[in-house]
Amino acid sequence: MKSSPHVIVVGAGVIGAASAHYLTQAGARVTLIDQGDIGSGTSSRCDGNVLAIDKDPGFDSQMATVSQQLLHELAQELPYFEYRRPGSYLVCDNADEVEMAREWVRQQQAEGLPFAYLDYEAIHRHLPHLAEDVPGGLYCGSDSTLNPLLYTQRLAQSARDRSADLRPHQPVGDIGIEGGAAKGVRLASGEWVPGDAVVVAAGIWTPALLEPLGIRVPIRPRKGHLLVSGKGPLFGDAKVMEFGYLMSKFGRERVAPPDAMQYGVALVYEPTASHNFLLGSSREFVGWDTSSNPKVVQSIARRAMRFYPGMKDATIIRSYAGLRPWTPDHFPIVSEVDGVPGLWIAAGHEGDGIGLAAVTGRLIADLVLGGSPCIDPGPLRWNRFTEEGGMDHG
Repeated sequence: MKSSPHVIVVGAGVIGAASAHYLTQAGARVTLIDQGDIGSGTSSRCDGNVLAIDKDPGFDSQMATVSQQLLHELAQELPYFEYRRPGSYLVCDNADEVEMAREWVRQQQAEGLPFAYLDYEAIHRHLPHLAEDVPGGLYCGSDSTLNPLLYTQRLAQSARDRSADLRPHQPVGDIGIEGGAAKGVRLASGEWVPGDAVVVAAGIWTPALLEPLGIRVPIRPRKGHLLVSGKGPLFGDAKVMEFGYLMSKFGRERVAPPDAMQYGVALVYEPTASHNFLLGSSREFVGWDTSSNPKVVQSIARRAMRFYPGMKDATIIRSYAGLRPWTPDHFPIVSEVDGVPGLWIAAGHEGDGIGLAAVTGRLIADLVLGGSPCIDPGPLRWNRFTEEGGMDHG
């Protein structure tokens, strides 16, 4: 590839913006294109999680750790995006979860992560607003939080400051393939934008862009709700989730009320720099519906009050829902498409896009420009889901 290649990044959410940031930092020319505003899709409908606490031990947690380290560097480089590093907690609902939490901590400590198990006395000392019957929990000291839309915009602005061409409100009609390689994109307006490589970082819209080429990736929209409180007293300054969040995220067996099971609801409490808090979460496959469902909102509120009885007096000012780009194994796709040189995918991060944006953007820059990859890209290859490689040549 040329010493200063022109890379077209399709999708200006947090993954596309991070890719543009690292590509321009490494010397590439970048055009960042989106059908809407910068960060107007899933990146504007999520919380600011940057977590290792909810990752499976091994590659998953190590990838998250590298991303946290890169994000800490970005916080020194970019203008303020409400980055804070208070750590996070998982709290247990029952004695069975206590035993699972102890084992979870043991595995993560073996990976070198800053995890600690907290018994009854310790968890209530750390989190005094918890319900009295919460039996224990755990803490991860490396976890951080930020404003996701502001973060996305800062990354995009950083790329623009290095002469990236930002083109919002310009939907891509199709990806141009010449001689079997990706050579640019044609906008819905008919304009042809040539390039040396194309990175599809369009989240839940990625399959629709690739399918006309006979390329199928198993990314599905998975709906999640968030509630927003009014400004007022907080219930602690760190992220708190219930241990059942892990089971809900990975589809594992858990014990919870019927409504929580139906809607995939598990406690997520996140205080913000604006002195209000967010409550989640839910997980549903309901197509492309982003409307706020009152039944899910009520279920999230009830689940929050189980762990924080004092929240019965809190004011909730609004709720909203977004669509996570889900993959079957919960890992993103960060990979060149075999047989189509110059065509790259960076999508499928489900609820981890904010937290994994830094490592994804850095890895894309490494791979596209021929550098040494910051993490092993093998587990993220695009064709891992099918023996055929997920490509229809018919």
